[in-house]
Amino acid sequence: MDMYEDYENILTELKTHSHFRDLKDFSDKDEKYIYYRGKKLLNLSSNNYLNFADNKSLTQEFLEQIGCKYSFGSASARLLTGTLPVYKELETLLADLYGKEACLLYNSGYHANIGISSALNKKGDIIFSDKLNHASIIDGMQLSQGKFFRFPHNDMDALEKLLIRERENYKNAFIVTESVFSMDGDISDLRKIVELKKKYDCGLIIDEAHAFGVFGEKGLGVAEVLGLIDDVDLIVGTFGKAVGSMGAFVTGSRTLIDYLINKSRSFIFSTALPPVNIAFTKWIIETQISKTLQKRRRMLEIAKSMGSSSHIIPVIVGENKDTVDLCEVLFHNGYFTLPIRPPTVPAGTSRLRLSLTCEIEESELAVLKEKIHENLLVKQAK
Repeated sequence: MDMYEDYENILTELKTHSHFRDLKDFSDKDEKYIYYRGKKLLNLSSNNYLNFADNKSLTQEFLEQIGCKYSFGSASARLLTGTLPVYKELETLLADLYGKEACLLYNSGYHANIGISSALNKKGDIIFSDKLNHASIIDGMQLSQGKFFRFPHNDMDALEKLLIRERENYKNAFIVTESVFSMDGDISDLRKIVELKKKYDCGLIIDEAHAFGVFGEKGLGVAEVLGLIDDVDLIVGTFGKAVGSMGAFVTGSRTLIDYLINKSRSFIFSTALPPVNIAFTKWIIETQISKTLQKRRRMLEIAKSMGSSSHIIPVIVGENKDTVDLCEVLFHNGYFTLPIRPPTVPAGTSRLRLSLTCEIEESELAVLKEKIHENLLVKQAK
């Protein structure tokens, strides 16, 4: 038997069911447009929420200020020779912004979540995780030596029943949730979660990946808006979305951060991010995010008018092929969207995930709304 035959059969099956993924060949990108298949398209599939990525004038301003001070490679893990002053400066900046004792940088949001969950959830411990939490959180729990339960999405009654049934059977317990959910755009019930955390003696980890830079006057996320930062044990955020850079962080108590430095394998065994990226992230947080407050508010108002509580707007179509076909319709009308299909979302809920950025005008979305409405009406009539 050809050793590749099994893989070829799987790929053929994916193609048959409009489930095959490939890498797109883009000719260029700028702040809110992408150039693909000979067309200039409004990019609605990016996490570039504040338009900092692909911003040539912003990049030029940063490079003029730093010159050749920072290298393009660290050439070492943080625990070896990969920690220069700028890394500690960024960690201190973030810890101070959140009012926490310490902070630790990771190479990506995936590295952060997989490293945190796998390290903290020891044998005899337990994690209670929202069903729709990101794959990185799920993978981290699966790699841990502890137990975990996934409660129905945003169902606080179900969470409390789980806590009543299971909490006393374990030593340490954590509740883990995203603040803004990446595929549904809705927001977790953080007030109730904090209440349950205190009632059942749990730690609380919140992944603010899609909220960091967008929500709150300082851009610290949903916990800032709700005044709950002090009630959260670990807050995770990423730099590859609103900040337009790369990497991630977790901030919390000195004890937990020191524990992660010693036990989080995705941190320990990774070469540190390039110093120039760390410096760019620090510069963006210090000088640019505060300038976007009014634009961020307007972006969220546009999203609200489209039925979403965040800048992420799900358009649930259902079947894979129908979703792919709708993306093609929108392509021919000047919009770049991508189909989100299982296993990223549950079977039968394939969708468009529309991501707004703060430079998009409401008027630019008029044709998009019209074409989506037409498509869904046709689908309902079948």
